[in-house]
Amino acid sequence: MDQRHLRAFVSVADLGGISAAAERLGYAQSTLSVQLQRLERDLGASLFNRSNAGAALTEEGQRLLPYAREALNLEDEMRRVVRSGRPRLRIGALETLAGEWLPDILAALAQGAAGPEGAAEVSMVVARRAQLEDDLAAGRLDLVFVFDNGVPTIGPHAVVGHDRTVLVAGPGHPLAKVPRISQGMLLEAEFLIAEPGCTSQMLVDRFGQDLTSRTCVSMVTGSLAALRRLACHGRGVALMPHLSVVGDLEDGELVELDVREGLAPVSIEARWRTGLGPAEAPMQAVLRLARRHQPPSRPLAETA
Repeated sequence: MDQRHLRAFVSVADLGGISAAAERLGYAQSTLSVQLQRLERDLGASLFNRSNAGAALTEEGQRLLPYAREALNLEDEMRRVVRSGRPRLRIGALETLAGEWLPDILAALAQGAAGPEGAAEVSMVVARRAQLEDDLAAGRLDLVFVFDNGVPTIGPHAVVGHDRTVLVAGPGHPLAKVPRISQGMLLEAEFLIAEPGCTSQMLVDRFGQDLTSRTCVSMVTGSLAALRRLACHGRGVALMPHLSVVGDLEDGELVELDVREGLAPVSIEARWRTGLGPAEAPMQAVLRLARRHQPPSRPLAETA
């Protein structure tokens, strides 16, 4: 199958029209149309519904799209390997993991801790969960790291570590001076979450249905940094992975509340694409290093 035809197909699917795709690829529209027609003839299926408004994928086109992306990625990877001798590995991570956990792993990889199979040209993207999931599904990333948010994962994935869950508030919050906090004491507290479906919301939900059904979940900020600042200023309490707030705890901007019932840890999850070709070996090497590297997490007594 001609890779030019697949590239034309993916470009039209991404841009929603033949004119825009032809401009991106540097083709005449008639040339691009011929390439699409040849691809459709080879596959025996219509891939687009064409109209004056553009070109929309048919059901057959939607089924083909992920495979076409994978084929093009593999072609690019083969060319890269021939030129440089090292495969490309594109990694994405949530901001907290990218800043506090992943650098040690990538440094160990670069220093040869995973052996020769870990040799790769590594790039890293920092983004929110939804963007990481989209980029992984579209083939723009090979491997992503996220905190568990309680939603079942589709596709290859594995838990590679755990982080301690902490309940935090600003030093001026009424609960900050309470030596041991029971769930009953939290009934009047406002819980801050970053956005619907995020890890902080999952932790609140997991903390106890009876508790969360009678408390106020407020300030859906859409930003982890904004959530931390709101908590620092006493606007509420937040259940967070320790890595998310380690700097604020060390600086005294936040304090960890001593919860009598204890808190379950939160998982660090890796998700990856199949069919990585030469990048499979370094991807597996990163997973091995990640499993060996646990987040630094001092107990409450040492951070008080």
